Amino acid sequence: MAVTLREQDRRLIEREVEGSAFSDLLGVIHKRAPAFKSFRTWADVVAFMRRGTSHDARKNDLLEAILTEYGADRDPRWSSILLLIFWPGLESIHARKRAWDADGEELWQNIVWTFLKILCRMDMEKRRHRLVQKIINDTAHHLHDEYRRRWRGSQGETLADLESLDGIAVEDDGLDDDRLDDLLQQDTEVRRFRWHLEGGRISDSDFHLLVGTRVYGKRVAQYAREHGLNYQAAKKRRQRAEASIRRYEEAK
Repeated sequence: MAVTLREQDRRLIEREVEGSAFSDLLGVIHKRAPAFKSFRTWADVVAFMRRGTSHDARKNDLLEAILTEYGADRDPRWSSILLLIFWPGLESIHARKRAWDADGEELWQNIVWTFLKILCRMDMEKRRHRLVQKIINDTAHHLHDEYRRRWRGSQGETLADLESLDGIAVEDDGLDDDRLDDLLQQDTEVRRFRWHLEGGRISDSDFHLLVGTRVYGKRVAQYAREHGLNYQAAKKRRQRAEASIRRYEEAK
């Protein structure tokens, strides 16, 4: 299975964050923020932040502590941790704004750069609540501003083109809490299936079938039709894949 540059970057950051230099940061924040006492590693923190609901007040407490430390010393290690925490949300922006840039890799780099600028601008004296939603929405809005400047500067661009693109932006720039929770839950399920794929318990075809039908809600008949598969064969493939996953998870 091909691994994208974005996936390679994520794995590289994950390895770096589990190193001794980042462990020191966790020791620092353990002393200053009681909310971190139950976490032994940054991987534990990231996993907690990505699961469940964004309404969880404890998540806001963890983010507030990290952002306060980052605002005080501007240590780039904090931004790496925050990037991992927000990775699913940033990938959601990338998926929703694909029409803005023909180069998907360029779009991703612009999203990350915008996200990092938002982190630098955070004023914890003015905003201490609903931090997850604020950061995601601010990233989407400022990304739109950047692309709007590009569109306006393009030669031969018409006002109608701009209005059309603005319509795309206004339609879904904001994420309410329920929508954000749905996206995080979807990401959790995709990562669960990918983990089983990488562990050899399901095939690449199984993975795409499960993601398409279990995560994104397509009926098996629809998925089979779109991918030129026999319905009964696709149905049995999904049953076998889920049985393999269930046996492994129940045995743990």
